[in-house]
This record gives sequence, structure tokens and C-alpha cells, in this order.
Amino acid sequence: MRLSVCLLLVSLALSCYQANALVCPALAFEVTGFFFLSDKQLKLQVAKFNPPPEALAAKLQVKHCTDQIPLSDRLSLKKPCWK
Repeated sequence: MRLSVCLLLVSLALSCYQANALVCPALAFEVTGFFFLSDKQLKLQVAKFNPPPEALAAKLQVKHCTDQIPLSDRLSLKKPCWK
């Protein structure tokens, strides 16, 4: 059993060696929207996922906390998403 797991890991490593650090554009849009959109715009953005009201309220509560982060720091968090 252990040998088969090792062989599986080696075969996956050899066949999937080409990895990159690019962020999915949809994820980058979600992250930057969270930091820079207003509450109303964020509600519209999240509405496509049809979240429960409690989840939306929790996300907005966290957003209100992150809105306290200075703009320069929020911009530095955005940079890795768009490289």
C-alpha cells in the first residue's frame, strides 16, 4: 500500500510539474472587490452566489473591519493579484 502511494505521488509530480503563480482572474476580481467596493456593490457582486443572509452579514461585518485598513495598505494587498 505504501509503495503504491509513493508511486502515485511520484507520477503526479512528474506529470504536473508545470505550475505557475498566476491568480485566477475571477478570484482576483472577488478579492479586489472585497477591499474596494462599497457595501451596495459588494452585495450585488455576492448575490450571484446566492448566500444565506447570515453569511452575507458576516462578510459585510468583516468588510467593515477591513475598511479601517489604510488605503495604501489595501493597495499593496491588491498588487499580488494582478501580476
